[in-house]
This record gives sequence, C-alpha cells and structure tokens, in this order.
Amino acid sequence: MTRLHRTRSATAVLAAAIVAGGAATPALAEEPMTVSVKRMSLDTAQKIAQASIDACRAKGIQIGVTVVDRDGVVQAQLRDTIAAPITVPISFKKAYTAVNFNADTSALAERADTAVGRQDFLVMSPGGVTVSVGGSLLGGVGVSGAPAGETDEACAKAGVDAVHDDLEMAF
Repeated sequence: MTRLHRTRSATAVLAAAIVAGGAATPALAEEPMTVSVKRMSLDTAQKIAQASIDACRAKGIQIGVTVVDRDGVVQAQLRDTIAAPITVPISFKKAYTAVNFNADTSALAERADTAVGRQDFLVMSPGGVTVSVGGSLLGGVGVSGAPAGETDEACAKAGVDAVHDDLEMAF
C-alpha cells in the first residue's frame, strides 16, 4: 500500500509539472521557431557587378568585382578584360569582410592592424560595401583594381546604387 501511495504521489507531481509546463508553453510560443530571410536574386547580383564594372570603365579603370550574399558566398564575380588576375581574390575578400562586419571596409581601416584585421580571408581597406535595404543586410560588393581604394569603393557604391531603388520597392 505504501508503494501504491508513492506511485500516486509521483504521478500527481508529474501531472502538476506537465500542467505547469503547459502553462509556460504560450510564453515559448511567442518566440518564432524559424526566421524568414530575404535574399538578393542572381539577376540583382549580376546587375550590381556589371554596374560596378561600368562605373570604373567610365574612369578608364579595369577592375575585378565580387558580389556575395548575406552569408559571404559568391553570387556574381566579374573581371574586366585587362584587369589584373589578383583583383578577383581581393574583391572577394573585400565583399566578404563588408558582409561579416556589416560595414563598408573603409570604416574598418583602423582595425586592419589588429589580430582580427590580419586574418588571411579579410581585407579592411576601401572597396567593400554592404547591400542593405530597410535595415536588412542582403549582401556585399567588393571591387579591386583602381589605383586607390576610394575609387574601388566609389565603383562598388555605383553598383549598389544601380539597383537600390528597385530593391527598396521589392522589399
């Protein structure tokens, strides 16, 4: 009989815990279990890349450009006809850095000579910019090949500007 009483008591405690847990469930349900993420289309990435090339060509400069998604994965990459081959990996690193820090690389220059800034896969000199709309990071653009990083950055921004209004309308 004592054993039966203990079993009923344990069952009652377990039932009370389940009910109490059930009462807490609505609080947990308020937190979404998934997150919706908007992504840039391939066509948009290609337009950004080509507009960046066009902006630098207008200045008489041959560049490499990389457009990455919000995760830093390449969506589009172009190298103008006589741009140096090294422009491709540098443009990728600039785009990757901009996305991972959610900042234009020109704003990161003072961090370049730190432990983080010396990582092989990052470039913290001007030429990488973010693609953001409505406060959401969609991707990044990196440009390499101009005599000055500021020119790289201007061409990258021209690429983003070429699609920005359309992105805002789509958002």
